[in-house]
Amino acid sequence: MNTTLKDKTVFITGGSRGIGLAIALKAAKDGANVVIAAKTDEPHPTLPGTIHTAVEEINESGGKGLAVKLDIREEDQLEAAINQCVETFGGIDVLINNASAIYLAGTVETPMSRYDLMHQVNVRGTYMACQKAIPHLKKAENPHILTLSPPIDMKAKWFAPHLAYTMSKFGMSMCMLGMAEELKDEGIACNSLWPRTLIYTAAMKMVGNIKPEFCRNEDIVADAAHCILASDAKTNSGNFYIDEDVLSAQGVEDFSSYAIEPDNPLITDLYLEDSE
Repeated sequence: MNTTLKDKTVFITGGSRGIGLAIALKAAKDGANVVIAAKTDEPHPTLPGTIHTAVEEINESGGKGLAVKLDIREEDQLEAAINQCVETFGGIDVLINNASAIYLAGTVETPMSRYDLMHQVNVRGTYMACQKAIPHLKKAENPHILTLSPPIDMKAKWFAPHLAYTMSKFGMSMCMLGMAEELKDEGIACNSLWPRTLIYTAAMKMVGNIKPEFCRNEDIVADAAHCILASDAKTNSGNFYIDEDVLSAQGVEDFSSYAIEPDNPLITDLYLEDSE
């Protein structure tokens, strides 16, 4: 089994901040090439980070970064981004489907513009990024697709509070479910990864009144992602991974370092049953 992403090329959709950036920096510490393909080219009025600041951090961490401005909804932009990645680094070893839109509201309260955005970014964006990357991944030694999406659980309680969002996130997971089987003979691993608890990112502030002291930081997802991406693609596909479970399987027993306030109870993330 591989243990490093050194000299591998990782293409991340949406990685200018948050979980995507944390995964990028973890790969960079191995000496990976990392493409940050996201729309934040100029500073956001309320959120930190741009594709350029992300690449600066990647380079400082020991990797080689490439910033590509991308609206994941635009097919021509995505094709150009993939091509730029291949021209710069010679191929693609890993695709991370991290870009995601969120709007937590009921059916009547969800504007169709928000519905469209979530489905265009989450489902269509994931599907299209995979479609454009697969021809290059077929040439890679240990190709992985990793999507930040939850285990599929068809209980009505997950759909009722925010139907449009749930449909879009499960759509991302369905991409991995289907492609894992479709691409099995090609040796391309397709897996989903989801946090056990809420992860407090800058974007989380826009979702609701979530207090950081009941959350974990992004590093737990990045560490779990690294374990998956360093594994043998031919024998590790079609899984709906939970970050904590991935690390437990690697022998990690103490997760307190990932908690923002280690002594506080943690909030279980959406689509997962409370462990208690």
